[in-house]
Amino acid sequence: MITADQLVAHAVGDYVLQSEWMVREKGRSHFAALVHVVVYTLPFLFLTQNPLTLAVIAGSHYVLDRWRLARYVVWLKNRPWPGSRPWAECRETGYPPDTPKWMATWLMIIVDNTLHVLINGAAITYIG
Repeated sequence: MITADQLVAHAVGDYVLQSEWMVREKGRSHFAALVHVVVYTLPFLFLTQNPLTLAVIAGSHYVLDRWRLARYVVWLKNRPWPGSRPWAECRETGYPPDTPKWMATWLMIIVDNTLHVLINGAAITYIG
């Protein structure tokens, strides 16, 4: 179950506490991704102190952000439809290059946030 508290913790960790350096470097540097994950996870301490829950939240966030996995989800969801483009053309955001850059970026960010919220909600609900 996804709660308002969980959404606030996610927003604070991913937007309020994330520096421009973290945004720029987390896809290129394990260290920057790790720093971001530590900072991101701090607000979740108000929701749970269960080490396994926090590990799932932190670990999944690290993997999703470090390798920008949302772009693969975006690309895969568009594959079955006519006119879909090969990965080589879509690797930046998951969308083809003729998609306006601002739109492709924001749609990928929305998918990324949805994945984080779903995983965090499941971890808090089912682990504790």
